[in-house]
Order: sequence, then C-alpha cells, then structure tokens
Amino acid sequence: MVSKLSSAEVLHFLIIFTIVLVFARLLGELCRKYKQPAIIGEILAGVILGPTILQHYFPEVFKNIFLAVPRAYGAFDGLANIGIILLMFVAGFEVDLKQIRRDGKHALSISLTGIIFPFIVGFIAAWFFYQRIFSTGANNQFISAMFFGTALSITALSVITKILMDLDILRTKIGNLVLTSAMIDDFLGWILFSIIMQMMNSGKKEGSYMSVIVVLLFAVFMVTVVRWLINKLLSVAHKNLKIGRVITLAICLCLVSAIITEYLGVRAVFGAFLMGVAIGDSEYFTERHKLILHQFTVNIIAPLFFASIGLRLNFVSNFNFEVVAIILAIACIAKLIGAGIGSRISGLNRNESIAVAFGMNARGSQEIVLGLLALQAKIINEKVFEGLVVMTVATVIVSGPVMKYYFLKEERNHTSAETTQDLASSIIIDE
Repeated sequence: MVSKLSSAEVLHFLIIFTIVLVFARLLGELCRKYKQPAIIGEILAGVILGPTILQHYFPEVFKNIFLAVPRAYGAFDGLANIGIILLMFVAGFEVDLKQIRRDGKHALSISLTGIIFPFIVGFIAAWFFYQRIFSTGANNQFISAMFFGTALSITALSVITKILMDLDILRTKIGNLVLTSAMIDDFLGWILFSIIMQMMNSGKKEGSYMSVIVVLLFAVFMVTVVRWLINKLLSVAHKNLKIGRVITLAICLCLVSAIITEYLGVRAVFGAFLMGVAIGDSEYFTERHKLILHQFTVNIIAPLFFASIGLRLNFVSNFNFEVVAIILAIACIAKLIGAGIGSRISGLNRNESIAVAFGMNARGSQEIVLGLLALQAKIINEKVFEGLVVMTVATVIVSGPVMKYYFLKEERNHTSAETTQDLASSIIIDE
C-alpha cells in the first residue's frame, strides 16, 4: 500500500521549501546586485542553513527544521533533484547547433585544446595525487582520474553567456567565438561524463567499450533523428495547442529522455540536456516558450538544488586548504593554457586570446552537478567536491573582470592603430 505524507509532514515540507527558497533567492539577488551569478548566493544560502553554520551554532533549530521529519526532507530533496533536471534541460536550449555549424571551424581549435589539455593535466594530477587527495576507498583510481580531467574541461555555457551579455560583447567576434567554443565544450563534456558514469556502473575498464558506444549512439540519435521528430511534433503542437500545453509537452519529453538515460545507466541530467538541445533547436519552440521555462526554472526550482548542496556538507570541517589550492591551480592553469593555445591557432592576437581563455575558464552549475553526482557515486570524496565548488566560485568571479580588461585593451589598441593610420593617410594627402 502506497503511504502518502501526513498533514504534519506536508506542513514540514512546506516550511523547509519556504525557508530554503527565501534564503536562496535573497542571497542570489544580492549577488546579482554586485554583478555576480546568483548561483554563488544560492550555494551560500545552503551553507548558512546547513551543517556549516546553522547546525554548528544552533543544532536544535537545525534538527527541528531539517531532521525532525525525515520524509518531509526527503520530499524536498526529490523536488530539488527535479530542479537540476529542468535546469540542464534549459541549459540545452543555449546550444545553438546552427551557430556551431556556422562558426564551428574557428571555434573548434579553441574548444578542443580547451578540453584536451585540461583533461590530460587533470587526469595526470588525479592519478599522481590519488592516494593523497582523491582516494575514496572504492579503489576507482582510473575512473576518479577520468572524472577530474572531465570536470576541469567543461566551460559553463550558462555562466559565460551571462558574462558576455553583462559586458555587452555577445555579438562581437570574440563573443561569438567564446560562445560557440563553450557550446562545443559543454556538449563534448557531458558526453565524456556520461561515459564515465557508464564505466562506473560497469565496474570494469574493459567492460566499458559497449557503454561508450551506447552513450555516443544515443547522443547522435538525439541530435539527428529525435531532433527531426521533435520538430515535426512541435510544429503540430504549435498550431493546435496553447502556449502552456506546448511547455507541458516539452517538460514531459524532457522527463522521458531523463528516464531513458537513467535506465541506460547514464544520469538523468544528461538525457534532459540532450532533449533541451533537440527542442531548443526547433523553430516551433519559440523564445517566449524558452523564456517562461527559463524564468520558472532559474528563479524557483534550481535555487532549491544549489541550496541543497550546502545542506549536505559541512564546508568547515571538510575544508582542506591543500586540496582547494591544488584543484584551483590545476584547473586555472590547464584551462587558460589550453584555450589560449587554441585561440592563437584560430588567428586571434595576444589580448584577444587572453580574453577568450579567461572566458573559457568560467565554471558553473555543470561542474557542481557533475561533482555532486560523482560524490554520490563515490568517484570523489567530500574534500575534492568542496574544492570543485570553491574552484567554480573563484573562476566565475575572476572571468568577467579579466575578460573586460583585455577586451577594452584590445579595443584601445585597435582605435589607436586606426587613428595612427588615418593620421598617416592625411599627411600623405597633404604632401
């Protein structure tokens, strides 16, 4: 017999939901006021409400809110996980396949070097420091090294889009290159991670080849056949259904894709992301549809997930300066060098290359999602996860100002060169 929540459990669920949402939104808006992504404030809300602060200083208050009624918190945790599935679905909208095909040739070198170099450096570092830092007791050194390399490789598409919009350079040459590179980066990074999860589930390196093939075939199937079918389905829905029903259809398709990938042994977020790519590419899923889903997800559901991260861990007792310093140094150096080399190969000058490299160095929700999934699967330990969270926050804070500095520096050089050229031309004409 199915047991439903009692009236007292529903009341407690609503209390947890309200407290977490209010704190997450207030601190998220505070961060936005100071030109930082809301995700930083949302994580901080969880840190304040969780074991790090509230449980440490007011244990009875923490217990009465979060631990007194386990089924109520379980319901909240389930809702938070739906939030991250929808967030990855919305993130898929930002992958513009047409733009990748149009600008992909120039962006490919930035993206590939920005993935390959950090992946190799991250893999070697995790392998070398495994016993000292990364060991989880599960004897998965190879998979932990694969994960860390992947986590360092991915650029946060949603974060870099926001930075480019804030700097008003989204439509410039550099903006387009960074955005397209991040799209390719994001897509390949999720495929890499899904392969790692399959390897984790198979338990053997040798038995993972079929898992790799399954993931790659599913990804190709989603962006070709399913994308075409979705476009046909949405064309019918667009003509016959109201906007709310079209959005409902999109969410249902997202959940179906999430169920399929979870069944295949890949995390549900990967299926949601691929469905977002397929639906977002359709001309019949309009900007209005995307905006409504984006606003609901980013402002209501996703903050619950990021706040729940702080509720899970004690960021003081688990904090290890050595681990954080190593992860931050490896992540930044590897990504900046990799993306910088790719930028020079693609024909950008020094200032443009540095601006692009720092843009590609921005991490965000993807790294935190991947880190949490890896933590739950015992691929990494809590200290490494906290190091990834600190690295994410640090790169987000630094990327925007550095990009702006080198972009403006290049603009000044360009303006100065044009002025000098005009002056030289006028002198020649006078003579």
